[in-house]
Amino acid sequence: MEKSYSLNFYGYFVDSVGLPANSGIYCVYACVHNAAAQTVDLRRLLYIGEAANVRSRVDGHERRKIWELELQRGEVLCYSSALIRPESDRQRAEAAMIHQHKPPWNVEYVDSFPFGTTTVSTDGRNALLSPYFTVYSTTGREIHTLLRGTTPW
Repeated sequence: MEKSYSLNFYGYFVDSVGLPANSGIYCVYACVHNAAAQTVDLRRLLYIGEAANVRSRVDGHERRKIWELELQRGEVLCYSSALIRPESDRQRAEAAMIHQHKPPWNVEYVDSFPFGTTTVSTDGRNALLSPYFTVYSTTGREIHTLLRGTTPW
């Protein structure tokens, strides 16, 4: 079944305090923060995740230390998020975002997409994100790719 999502991202926050304690998708970036001008210069998208409570998930994320090791001199982590529910939609939209953007610290959904055709539009604080894209199911493609070019039994 085809689905479409419109994700309005807001942020960029250099700590999780600004993130919502609600259901959503979040992006983790490496950025340079200019505290005096209250701006950030995004450098790289590191990770995309989803949670019932975005703020608490980012606060307690098991990969946070790894993300920090990825930072170069002068960079800090910063975050943006988009509200979405229910959980099934959140997971599917997150999977589409990961499959499209392939952040370096995501593993699941980078090379496969087990859902039906999914179209996502992003707006708001969506720098480094595609504004509009469609992802297609990879179910069955792996077998076809493996068998292509082989000699029949």
